[in-house]
Amino acid sequence: MTSTLRNILIVGAALAAVSVAACNKGAANTADNSAAAAASDANAAMAATNSADNSAMAANAASNDAAATAPMSSNAAQ
Repeated sequence: MTSTLRNILIVGAALAAVSVAACNKGAANTADNSAAAAASDANAAMAATNSADNSAMAANAASNDAAATAPMSSNAAQ
């Protein structure tokens, strides 16, 4: 009788350990996937920021080019 109860307890403990290990593995995978998604979102935001910076620099360069080539009038104050 004692041997049977001992075997039941051992099997129960083994099943509990497997269950906990399986649950933790899924949680770790979910955390990894969430971290990867967050990193992807951060990369996309950085790419958008870089694109906006490049557009602003291009607009500034175009403005500077237009100002440099605009004719200067000496009669404007008269």
